[in-house]
Amino acid sequence: MRILNVSISDMEFNNLGIKNENITFTEFIELVRREVMRNNLNNCLALAEKVGLSSMTINEINEINEEIKLVRNAKNRH
Repeated sequence: MRILNVSISDMEFNNLGIKNENITFTEFIELVRREVMRNNLNNCLALAEKVGLSSMTINEINEINEEIKLVRNAKNRH
């Protein structure tokens, strides 16, 4: 097995939630993957708020879903 030394800032170390300076590569990849997913989720939430999706009611969402179903059904009949 080989050993790989990676240097990261204290901020990155804390942001990734690393508890120990010696972790496996698999653990490191998982921590990075989670951080990327967290960032993507935050970006999605910000975009949803920007375009007004975050303030939609369940009734508005259901109306849109019904409209989509009607259009899809109409296309499938042809």
